[in-house]
Amino acid sequence: MNVSTETTKKGGIGEALRVLVQALLIALVIRTVLFQPFNIPSGSMKETLLIGDYLFVSKFSYGYSRFSIPFSPKLFSGRIFASEPQRGDVAVFRNPKQDDADFIKRVIGLPGDRIQMVDGVLHINGEPVKRERIDDFLGEDAEGRRVPVARYRETLPNGVTHTTLDMVENGFYDNTKVYVVPAGHYFMMGDNRDNSTDSRVESAVGPVPFENLIGRAEVIFFSIEEGKSAWAIWEWPWSVRWSRVFKLVR
Repeated sequence: MNVSTETTKKGGIGEALRVLVQALLIALVIRTVLFQPFNIPSGSMKETLLIGDYLFVSKFSYGYSRFSIPFSPKLFSGRIFASEPQRGDVAVFRNPKQDDADFIKRVIGLPGDRIQMVDGVLHINGEPVKRERIDDFLGEDAEGRRVPVARYRETLPNGVTHTTLDMVENGFYDNTKVYVVPAGHYFMMGDNRDNSTDSRVESAVGPVPFENLIGRAEVIFFSIEEGKSAWAIWEWPWSVRWSRVFKLVR
């Protein structure tokens, strides 16, 4: 009886380990091939994405590169099953100037495009992008006070519409040189135009190689107020932004 009980215990432990290993392998495959979760740590994509948003990124949207694999091993170069991003996509990419940092921005410029900011207005290939002033976005200053921020509805040449914020009139990157997007690269910009380190900052990001794209942001699956902890579930009734849960990223 004792031997049988011991054997049963060992069999139970072995079965539990087998199930755990299988679950981990399935999770790894899903993360590598299908969807990867990301959270938003900065305000560079406000108001589209807020600090405290958690979202799923589709790994299959642009095909797969070495950056699709955990720890980005140099197993191959380029992309397999490649599909090019569309202007206006919100995409996660590996910063070409910082090999251990993933950024999320909007695809603004395609290979061969000429991109320039003139008096805060985005120009693509010499043409100003249509933008319309809409109601203010309510942000917070350094002391936590609510402050209005100018908000615009911007329509890209392919018809994709999104909102942008203009925190500072005539800010540092409101007037730029003309950037020519190299072949096989994309020009990425944050929607919070005065608070985004993106392709306009050539020393920190610059144009992003196609290989560095990780995936397209699809849906916010969880969102919690800035400064709150996601693990503090007893605070969820008033700390979770319920209106943002399952919101599509556009």
